Amino acid sequence: DLHGGTFTVTNIGSVGSVMGTPIINQPQVAILATGAIKKRPVVIEDPTLGDVIAIRHMMYISLSYDHRVIDGAMAASFLRRYVGLLEGFLPTMPL
Repeated sequence: DLHGGTFTVTNIGSVGSVMGTPIINQPQVAILATGAIKKRPVVIEDPTLGDVIAIRHMMYISLSYDHRVIDGAMAASFLRRYVGLLEGFLPTMPL
């Protein structure tokens, strides 16, 4: 299944793990791991209320990459864009 691939996505959260350090399978050049989604207290910046503590669903995302192939700035930019898309996701179906 990995023949000819360059990037792997793994879901370590499916077995309950919150965070992990994914190891690249050669000849892959990068691997993205998603942890379990858990409720956590976080600080929310509100323009009218100021800083408030709220409960939010949070997930850790880990990205390992081969620095000989991928520049660190490019990897960080990719991860920031990925997180931005997840944070801005709006479900199309009512819950």
